[in-house]
Amino acid sequence: MIRGVIFPELLGLRDDDVQAGPWTVREGGTARGSASCSLTERLLEVPLATSECARVVRAHELMHARVSPSATHLRRALEDVSPRALECAEEFRVNTLLARRGFDVGELRDGSEKRGGQAVGAAMQWGEAICFLVAVMNTGGERDFLTGLRRTRPEWSGALRAFRQRAHALYAPLPTGVLAATALDGSGLPSGYAASTLVLARLVTRSMAARVPVSSEELRTFRRSLREGARRPATGCFANLVVAPDSIHSSVAGRGSRRRDRPATTGTTLRYPGRLLVDDQRRAFARSVAAPGGVVVVDLSGSMEVSDGALARLVRSSPQALVVGYSHRPGDLGTTPNAWTLVQRGRVASTLPTGNVGNGVDGPALRWALSQRRGDEPVVWITDGQVTDSHDHPDTALSAQCAELVRRHRIRLVRSLDEAAVALRRRTWEAGSWGAFGRVGRELTQIAGRK
Repeated sequence: MIRGVIFPELLGLRDDDVQAGPWTVREGGTARGSASCSLTERLLEVPLATSECARVVRAHELMHARVSPSATHLRRALEDVSPRALECAEEFRVNTLLARRGFDVGELRDGSEKRGGQAVGAAMQWGEAICFLVAVMNTGGERDFLTGLRRTRPEWSGALRAFRQRAHALYAPLPTGVLAATALDGSGLPSGYAASTLVLARLVTRSMAARVPVSSEELRTFRRSLREGARRPATGCFANLVVAPDSIHSSVAGRGSRRRDRPATTGTTLRYPGRLLVDDQRRAFARSVAAPGGVVVVDLSGSMEVSDGALARLVRSSPQALVVGYSHRPGDLGTTPNAWTLVQRGRVASTLPTGNVGNGVDGPALRWALSQRRGDEPVVWITDGQVTDSHDHPDTALSAQCAELVRRHRIRLVRSLDEAAVALRRRTWEAGSWGAFGRVGRELTQIAGRK
């Protein structure tokens, strides 16, 4: 049987920092996942048969070897995009370059695409549906994938069609020389990769997290989110809570932060014998009393402010309080802390965080704070009541979740740290007027009305 011969060394020099050298070529196949290119190991696995499909697969992997970024560049790009989104966006760039060079990318299919589309839809994997579509766009597998997906999730077709149009619009104006360029740009990334793959990967990443648009209004909103400079689409879910490692707590709350002894009529230690003569109740023994405490959860988003003075006043009145602040950066992938310990049972953080603009983790922050409470100590939430999702969109369902946490665990709502100090000293939880607490307040009012 005739076998093709391949020499990756003939590709020519790149303009980035990837060094030239000998390659190892191993025989692979035309099925998805059976051909690959590793710039780090200089290893190419490709089919060596002489069929047209094998020829295009070889060209695809050689194009990776010619224009795809090294592992160093990939790590730098992963700061704000999903690895899966990067992988699939790069597939689209490579296939686009192949098509412009005259290769029949319609040959790039292995017959598994239709089953894959059905499986993705059945599993409700909206993010994977977008990624897989990007990876097979313009290839022979695109139609089969969409056909399979429509069998289980026909309501996704409009949104995927809108995304496909936007992806093509991003790449269409880029000349082939720009799309394939490997010279490093000002950020240290190959310029063609940064101008195309990284831009599309960012769009894929934010769309993966979106609430699946189904209604006509949701679809219009989703289309608007695909435009350059547009706001991220709503996700309908909270971000994961990322608690920062405790900062150095340099200040001590003072003597009030320690357990105190108070006179008592009984006990094991005769601490105040003189009281046997001067105290009518003869409270000569010592009883240890814990300093006042509690848990305070602080919204540190752009709509809320925390001052050093107010924090100091709260610590003086409740020395054993745990104070935690939270704020999420919209669209962050979980690499940036979005919760911080401001006061740790008597010790105060040396610096206050500036926050990350958005809310995004209201519910997870409350649940984490509840897990930190000691016994039945009070929990106070400093908030304006405006709960948002991971892309910082207001959300009624998430507001209802937080309202239920407030009701079930008797969390005390206040608007400032000074009010929190007073709330911690209250002996009981009061279901008062919720008008000052936005969406959460409205949900609490509705809950009270149903009782």
